[in-house]
Parts: sequence; structure tokens; C-alpha cells
Amino acid sequence: MAITGRAVFAAFAGTLVVLIAGSAGLWVLWAVLAVLAALIAVDLLLAPSPRRVTCEREGDTSIRLGESATVSLVVANPASRTLRGPLRDAWAPSTDARPRTHDVVIPAGGRRRVSTVLTPRRRGDQQAAGVTLRSLGPLGIAARQCTHTVPWSVRTLPPFHSRRHLPGKLARLRELDGQHSALVRGQGSEFDSLREYVPGDDVRSIDWRATARRDSVVVRTWRPERDRKILLVLDTSRTSAGRVGDTPRLDHAMDAALLLAALAAKAGDRVEMLAYDRRVRAQVRGRGRGSTVPQIVQAMAPLEPELVESDPTGMVSTILGGQSRTRQLVVLLTDLNATAMEEGLLPRLPALTSRHLLLVAAVGDPRVTEMAAARGDARGVYEAAAAERTLTERRRITAELRRHGVEVVDADPEHIAPALADAYIDLKAQGRL
Repeated sequence: MAITGRAVFAAFAGTLVVLIAGSAGLWVLWAVLAVLAALIAVDLLLAPSPRRVTCEREGDTSIRLGESATVSLVVANPASRTLRGPLRDAWAPSTDARPRTHDVVIPAGGRRRVSTVLTPRRRGDQQAAGVTLRSLGPLGIAARQCTHTVPWSVRTLPPFHSRRHLPGKLARLRELDGQHSALVRGQGSEFDSLREYVPGDDVRSIDWRATARRDSVVVRTWRPERDRKILLVLDTSRTSAGRVGDTPRLDHAMDAALLLAALAAKAGDRVEMLAYDRRVRAQVRGRGRGSTVPQIVQAMAPLEPELVESDPTGMVSTILGGQSRTRQLVVLLTDLNATAMEEGLLPRLPALTSRHLLLVAAVGDPRVTEMAAARGDARGVYEAAAAERTLTERRRITAELRRHGVEVVDADPEHIAPALADAYIDLKAQGRL
């Protein structure tokens, strides 16, 4: 049950009557209360039951972060009287649901559709909290209220801001593949086709046997290796929770991973994904030759950083114990934290690099670089010293990783995605995949 502003106004009017009554105020008070209670009871009895209402949902089930989803609710009134009153379709505050309430009038046996627009401010699954409906009586001073559970989920996917770099990187791949309009010779280690020699071609590409059978010099063309396996490993431990700008480091890593996944899929490589801290948080394995990018996006959506230390031993064991026994490119997106690297990953590198090619990608904080250049006052000098020490440690860890044969990409959030894509293209150009 709920009362409305009309009931409050009626009670206030009754109070004025009691004050005017003077010495007979006590009897008048009881009379006013009785009348008010009777009106409320009658209003409640005449109001249609909101419990008998049935609700169905339809609408969007997934969107990208920053976009809006529309979820509709169809409300049916099986009662013999018209139902009117406010309806609230409740969602979590982070969804920024609009409007908060709907005023509905549903005739007897009729149906009404109301729509709620969600603009989530975070990734993950957004669940409907419930539908609360008030059925007002004919006098409008009291209402019957009921909350219905009408499940619905909207998955908010990563925004994939780095998508804008994809056309340029694909152009580099086509150029690498010998398909560019300028006819730049493709590189790689897989034989593609034969064509006539043109000035500027590498003489080492001449196919002497084919040349002997023709009247002109013939060269071999090559293309990058295809059908190679790429394993994206997201570190979801506590270091991924650190914010770089206004965004967690994990989200920047996801954006870079998505660009690489989309690029590798276009290049004909098989892409898989693993999210790990102390256990597997998400995993996507390749099935056949189809692209796994949609599954990777779905698997990334609910991931959140875990406030635990990473387990490098378990991560390396999971990678080595996977289905693939062939050499693959393992792309580890983590932080170049000196302590975590020296005590965790570095001692276990030989077991991993002996079987696979490892590429470590880390998101650097541009604020640290800015602090290292500050010299304004005493505080700025101390901050610069701390920042310079941090940068020196990152450079030392980077050098140590490279001594173990590991490729390293360390860039700020704006450049990490294209830098990682460029590193992948360079590896293909060198025939190292």
C-alpha cells in the first residue's frame, strides 16, 4: 500500500477543521480520521490489483560502452477495471536508466509498452532489478503496490576505441602481402607465385628453373605466413587495476588486444584468448577457421581486475598445457612492474620461450613521464626523482626481457594499440611467426 500527495493534502485540511472546531476538537479529530481512513480503504478496494499484471521484456541484449540500449517492457492488465499509476523499471545506478518512472494507463484487458534507455558507464552484465507498479484508486489518494521480477540482462562490451587504426594496419598487411596498388613486393617465408622480373627486384628471388623454361627472367613472390596461432594473455591481477588517466590499465590492454585480434584474423591467423591472475578468468579457444573476435569481445566484457597477486607459475603452466603443441606467438598484456617481474615471470621465461615466441605489451603512464621532466620547486624535484627511478626500472626490466629473447612493447594508452599491431606486422615481415 502507498498513499499519495492527495492523502497528505486531505489530512492537512482535516487538521485545519480540527483547529477551527475549538472545544469539540477531539470528537472532530476522530471524525476526520475515520473519514480519511474510510476514503483510503475505499480507494484501495476499488484499485485494480497490480499483482495480476503480467510483464514481458524485449530489446537490446548487448551494446558497446558509450552507446545506449533500449529495453522495452510490455505490461498486460487482465483485470476488469482500468489500471493507472506510476511504473518504475529499476536498473543499477551505473546504467543511467532514463526515464526513472513511467505513468501508465492500461485499460481492462489491455496492454501497454514502455521503453527505458540505458547508457552504462562500465563494462559487464547489467541486470534488471525489478518492475514496481502502483495501482491508484479512483480517488487518487491511495494505491496498491507490487514489485515483479522480470529478468533481463544487457551486456556492455569493450568500446574498442582503437578500431580507427584498423584500416591503416590492414593496408600495411596488404602491402606486406604484395597486394598493394604500388605493387610493393610481399615478404615472408611462404611461396606465393611467379612473375616477371622488374628492375629493383631482389636477385635472390630469381627462379632459375622457371627462367630456363621461358624467354624472360622470372622471380618468386612470397607472402607472410598464414594460419599461425596467436594467444592473447590478459593479466587480471592487482597491477591491472591501476588507473592510467581515468581508465583501468586492464581496459587499455583490452583495447590493444582487440585491435591485434581483428588484425590477425584478417591476416588469416588463429587467435585465442586467456585471462589469468591466480586462476583462469576467461578463455576463448579456436574452433576451425572462423574468426574468434566476437567470442573474445564477449569474454572480455565481464572481466574485472582482481585484487590478488598474479601466479606466473600457474599462468605459464596453463599456456604450455594448452591444446597446441606447435610454436605460437604468446602476447602477454601486463605491467612492467620490476618487483612482480623479477619475482614472478623472469625466472620462468626459459620454459616459455623455449617453445613459443613471447611478446610482452605494457601500458605506460604518461603522467610519470611528465613528472620526470618537472623541476619547478622542491616538491617537483622529489616527484621527478621518483618518476625517473620508475622509468629507469621499466627500462631495466625491458632490457632484461629482451636478453631472454622476448619482444617488448611499452607505450602510453594512446599508442599502445597501434604499437602492438606494428610489432605483430614486423614479426610477420621477418618470417618469425
